[in-house]
Amino acid sequence: MRFPNKEMLEFLRQEYPSGTRVRLIRMDDSQAPPLGTEGTVTGVDDMGSLLVDWDNGSHLNVIHGMDEVQKLNKEAK
Repeated sequence: MRFPNKEMLEFLRQEYPSGTRVRLIRMDDSQAPPLGTEGTVTGVDDMGSLLVDWDNGSHLNVIHGMDEVQKLNKEAK
């Protein structure tokens, strides 16, 4: 796994601020929430992973470059 550079981390943090709603499109993990599950981003860690509180109670992170989510809202406050 490659670590994202500083610019990519800043981009991800601006693109997915806390409160952003997302829908799971792809995640290669046996414990992944079902595809289509929605959740709320709570932050972006130093590896570029999205920290997500999934609506089904899961807290599995979305790994940048491996997993895929769809952003549901434009502005999060």
